[in-house]
Amino acid sequence: MRWTKWIVLLLAGLLAFLQYRLWFGPGGQREVEALEQRVEQQRRQNEGLAQRNAALAAEVADLKAGEAAIEERARSELGMIKPGETFYRVIDREPDAESGGGSGGEGE
Repeated sequence: MRWTKWIVLLLAGLLAFLQYRLWFGPGGQREVEALEQRVEQQRRQNEGLAQRNAALAAEVADLKAGEAAIEERARSELGMIKPGETFYRVIDREPDAESGGGSGGEGE
């Protein structure tokens, strides 16, 4: 009877120790939950980057395939025009210049 009491006590202590390590020790439940959150965050980031990569790949394919995309890029980013075209720049007046207040105008 005495041995069974010690064995039960030893097994209960071992069970308590293992449960503590499972929940609070290294590699335990808390660490697993933290890692799952990091994985989910990385998955969301990867999805965003995959969408960006797809958009860039489409743009590269468009630039390789058609002259229209290259022309549009040259016009918008480099300010280029075709031979024989006339370039007009329309500038809106600032509200200050319309009222004739004299502040912020050219030459000041």
